[in-house]
Amino acid sequence: MKRLRLGALSAAAVLAMGLAACGSDDGNESTAASSGGGETAAADLSGSIRIDGSSTVAPLTEAIAEQFMAENPGVRITVGTSGTGGGFEKFCNGETDMNNASDAIDEEQIAACERGGVRWEEVTVANDALTVVVNPENPIQCLTVDQVRQIWGKGSRVKNWNQVTGTEPRFDAELVAFGPGTDSGTFAYFTEAALGEEGAQRTDYNNVGEDDNQTVTGVQGAPGGIGYFGYSFFEENADTLKAMEIDGGNGCVAPSPEAVADETYRPLARGLFVYPSAEALARPEVDAFLEFYLDNVNEVAPQVGFIGLTDAQLQESRADLERLISAAAG
Repeated sequence: MKRLRLGALSAAAVLAMGLAACGSDDGNESTAASSGGGETAAADLSGSIRIDGSSTVAPLTEAIAEQFMAENPGVRITVGTSGTGGGFEKFCNGETDMNNASDAIDEEQIAACERGGVRWEEVTVANDALTVVVNPENPIQCLTVDQVRQIWGKGSRVKNWNQVTGTEPRFDAELVAFGPGTDSGTFAYFTEAALGEEGAQRTDYNNVGEDDNQTVTGVQGAPGGIGYFGYSFFEENADTLKAMEIDGGNGCVAPSPEAVADETYRPLARGLFVYPSAEALARPEVDAFLEFYLDNVNEVAPQVGFIGLTDAQLQESRADLERLISAAAG
């Protein structure tokens, strides 16, 4: 849900910022133009941009930031990984210019930003297929949403895979669960979308905080291991992990860009976001970086394991991008 926090900018215009410019063949020209003086002005940009937040979104933002800084050596961009929630704490205190988020801002975070006097907007930058991973020795190929809840639900007593009702074939192995901490947007999204209540999950699991690599190594090392994280982390480790198909009510579907695009991967398909502050948007280097981000994200996203924005998303928003830029300039 779009939540307006930038005054004159309309919700439709801000949505365009998140969906429009990706995949453009003239991304560098758009970036230069947005800086107000063509290529020379873009090359003369300077300043620092502080970004924190989701460990899921960070690799995508880092990849685009590296390209941007190569073309704009006067700009320094830092990307931290305090988790979506931890990042919002810094953002709402005015410590950062924008926050990476793998889940939409919640009411508590909105209130914190209001107390801190930070106005913000939500920018969709990519899509994701939140992926449940298991050890390749696990013979089970698919889990229903109910079975996911049996494993991960609050108060779950499942200790062995053979205790999960309805799974075929039966698998006699200790269930060893790994997952992110409570500050993670992935934790918040998974608990709400798959378990039915945000923040409600079994507590006797291996909490890896924001280090998804610990989930990778943990599941690799346990025949009955299970974990969840963004699709990009599965892509990086697909040779040593197995992605579970998910039955959201219409049959088993594996996580993939195609299943996200045709909306068959339910309920674990999601958007990924960055949240810039209004104060940051007043600076030319931030505007230029965001436009560069959007102009290049569909090309960069698959290279680092992310799922780009759909043609429908792009078509819907391209007409609004020019209005957004004009509103921001005004």
